[in-house]
Amino acid sequence: MPAPGLDMLLEIGIALSKEKDSDKLFETILNAAMDITDCDGGTLYILKDGELQFKILITKSMGVCQGLGGNPVNLPPVQLSPNNVSSRAVLDRKPVNIADVYENAEFDFSGVKKYDALTGYKCVSMLAVPLEDDHGDVIGVLQLINAGYETGIIPFAASLEREVFALASQAAISLTKLNYANEVTELLNSFVRVMSAAIDARSSYNANHTRNMAKYAHKFVTWLNDSELAVFDEIRERQFLMSIWLHDIGKLVVPLEVMDKESRLGPKINGVTHRFQVIGMQNEIDFLKGSIDEDEHDRRAAGLRHAEELVGKSDRAAFLPDETLAEIRALREKKAYGPKGETPYLTDGELNCLLVRKGTLTDEERRTMESHVTMTRRMLDEMSFPKRYRSVPGWASSHHEYLNGGGYPGKLTAEAIPLEVRTLTILDIYDALTARDRPYKPAVPTEKAFSILTDMAKDGQVDAELLELFKQSEAWKE
Repeated sequence: MPAPGLDMLLEIGIALSKEKDSDKLFETILNAAMDITDCDGGTLYILKDGELQFKILITKSMGVCQGLGGNPVNLPPVQLSPNNVSSRAVLDRKPVNIADVYENAEFDFSGVKKYDALTGYKCVSMLAVPLEDDHGDVIGVLQLINAGYETGIIPFAASLEREVFALASQAAISLTKLNYANEVTELLNSFVRVMSAAIDARSSYNANHTRNMAKYAHKFVTWLNDSELAVFDEIRERQFLMSIWLHDIGKLVVPLEVMDKESRLGPKINGVTHRFQVIGMQNEIDFLKGSIDEDEHDRRAAGLRHAEELVGKSDRAAFLPDETLAEIRALREKKAYGPKGETPYLTDGELNCLLVRKGTLTDEERRTMESHVTMTRRMLDEMSFPKRYRSVPGWASSHHEYLNGGGYPGKLTAEAIPLEVRTLTILDIYDALTARDRPYKPAVPTEKAFSILTDMAKDGQVDAELLELFKQSEAWKE
């Protein structure tokens, strides 16, 4: 049988180097080896955990074809034993060529002969070739059966043995490179999981936020791709989802007292409560000592109760109107008097907290919170992302940018904000509004959340068309 031409081997080599899907690569390897040798049967084994595991099994004359498309081959793995042909190829790191199975006494072919007797098939010639990577490690075996199937079964020629070995070497290197790429991807994914776990350990609500966003994103992308608006290929989707998983990584360095601040005063409420208790006791003492009369005592007690009610209500209110802010400023001027001199009802720091009109963070605390996007970019820039993931740092750290330039940290405008970031921003806002586990605010109903987002779209902050598509997709539903 003539050896395959150089052009054929080059074509096979190019095909192997271009293939990015491991299952298709396995099929290409085995089909190429069978074409070169014109053989009837072929098996591709992968060496894993000290045994040969079936990956693909083909016998043309019997219509057997198992393992294609990554489907499992339901056969037990082959143990590494010198009495087995494929195992010997692994152990000796060289091809094993058997001219006639029934005339060979060196190997144990009892299983092969039993199979032949049951099926009426006859295995004659056999060639097992190890797959060695660029480090010389065996990663699998090609086993071929019955050369010359089309014209009459013959032994595998020595020239074919060399060609198949050359093919196996090319295939092993291609497979190794693909495995390296998969390992890099898994390294990134494991990093993402570790970082998400770290955020989870610090603040459980933020981990729920990220998981929710990833779930919405996957469903939304699937909906887009199933429609006439298919825009996300596999690589783009992976990069987008990784950006979501990493978008809040900068919160690892934000102090918890800021990130999880439940009220305007936060822990400072304890100091205010204690001070009011002291002021109340001093009022009682002054009355009992006769320093003040009953009317003055009652006036002071009423004023203190009003102060307590005002602080308690203002501390957790979603929004403070002008009249309430005016009352709080007036409260700062109130003082109580005792043996140690005057005691102000509120300190400057407490007043600063209580004068926050909306939310719980002061201007300084908000700047600290907003710094998480800058830290996200700094942390991700320290990583060396592969080419197909190089947009992740920029996308992940831009989710607070608005189309009208009113976002942060870069004040980007529409032309500088890609589709992925626009989508990420909408998902981030939607989940932040509807989240039920935030310690500092109640959840907003879905209808209200979309109303808020619609107003933001009208103001030019978020993408109106993309928002409408997200609404149509119902990706947030279980």
